[in-house]
Amino acid sequence: MMQVTAPSAVDTIGSSHPESNALIKPGYDERLTNEDLAPLRKQTWGTYNIFAFWMSDVHSVGGYITAGSLFALGLSSWQVLVSLLVGILIVQFFCNLVAKPSQVTGVPYPVICRASFGVLGANIPAIIRGLIAVAWYGIQTYLASSAFLILALHFAPSLAPYADVKLHGFAGLSTLGWCAFMTLWVLQALVFWTGMETIRKFIDWAGPAVYVVMIALAIWLVSKAGWENVNFTLSFLKYQGWDAVPVMLSAIALVVSYFSGPMLNFGDFSRYAKDFRSVRRGNFWGLPVNFLGFSLLTVITTSATLPVFGKLITDPVETVSHIDSTFAMLLGVFTFMTATIGINIVANFVSPAFDFSNVSPKHISWRTGGMIAAVASIFITPWNLYNHPTMIHYTLDVLGAFIGPLFGILIADYYLVRRQRVNVDDLYTLRPTGRYWYSKGYNPAAVATMIPSAIIPILCVIVPAWQGLANYSWFVGMGIALVLYRALAPRMMRAHLV
Repeated sequence: MMQVTAPSAVDTIGSSHPESNALIKPGYDERLTNEDLAPLRKQTWGTYNIFAFWMSDVHSVGGYITAGSLFALGLSSWQVLVSLLVGILIVQFFCNLVAKPSQVTGVPYPVICRASFGVLGANIPAIIRGLIAVAWYGIQTYLASSAFLILALHFAPSLAPYADVKLHGFAGLSTLGWCAFMTLWVLQALVFWTGMETIRKFIDWAGPAVYVVMIALAIWLVSKAGWENVNFTLSFLKYQGWDAVPVMLSAIALVVSYFSGPMLNFGDFSRYAKDFRSVRRGNFWGLPVNFLGFSLLTVITTSATLPVFGKLITDPVETVSHIDSTFAMLLGVFTFMTATIGINIVANFVSPAFDFSNVSPKHISWRTGGMIAAVASIFITPWNLYNHPTMIHYTLDVLGAFIGPLFGILIADYYLVRRQRVNVDDLYTLRPTGRYWYSKGYNPAAVATMIPSAIIPILCVIVPAWQGLANYSWFVGMGIALVLYRALAPRMMRAHLV
């Protein structure tokens, strides 16, 4: 039976703005609390809002390329579809698990982590998740900025020299590339700065808009190519029978890994849902139904590029750039740019905003936390990261190796150790008598679990003999953390009387 000690409206104080949705009680420590991290007074998101969140997360250039790559693994079409379905059902299952603690308590991901890591130790997962988001935020912004380059060169071919980094460039990016990157950077910052309500409205609109253009693009390409020339298998059939099983398992793992970041901090969004039923429904329509639909549109569109343009094009922005219609190109580029802004905000802006705010709530607001991530994404020069496959592989895979363990600890703590019981008030106190104070604000069980459960997935990435498990590093880290934390936590809790 789930029990949550939630704040009462009677106990609130005047520290919140009268129109604020934050529920701050007198005993909450200012070093752990601000209006962005406090529990919500009202939770209003419904099924469609959660559905739209996942549409924004799926409908992107990265999602398009990822889905298309699965159809190019050498499997038959039905094997790819089975892999996609199994992978996305796993994602749906885990998203439902991670959503519940934040939806029930009304708190974001870094705050609910205080129950497992301690009120101060929660900064460990917050900083790790924030750094991952910074890297991906910069890369996604760089990828989407290519749309601006296409538009600029289409309407002003004379700008071509400024698109050549060897002629006009700085820090590895051309002058025109800098203009495109910073333009998109500012547009995203403007959407974010207006707050979560604007973000909700943006993602409610962005996801369906991409579907409309994707369907129109698919219809146009198929009409040009002829339906008989559209093949769901984008490469030669290489694997049959039992030989296909390892490849299918890798495809399943790839789907889960692709969603592992947004899945980890999904609580940042599920906290706004009015009930858990809305979350489950939104996850169903947004994940298995939406992802399969988008994947089918992707493979139809990608396959049709071969007979229409004479080559297989996996990048939707490049596909649109080949269309001999200024209006169609404008619409397509604008739509995919919008899609990338959508995924960047929901997956890589909101998360570090809460995460960095959690480090010092008194001095770092949600908006300030998000801008810290945005500014940091410039200084990592994501174009240099992206253009060096080895560097991006090790950087992102090593950071990603921490996601599985963080997820495993959160799930083990909430469901297996605490049996879905959370005292919300103690998430905001630094009193040694608080349930989540542990040892000087840190939970030794979580820290002790984190070390081996992160090291082993990292070894899977960097040690050649272990690289057969690299695709499964999320599962390896999550599984180790789940088992190890379940074994260690009860002893630590008894030792600290929590």
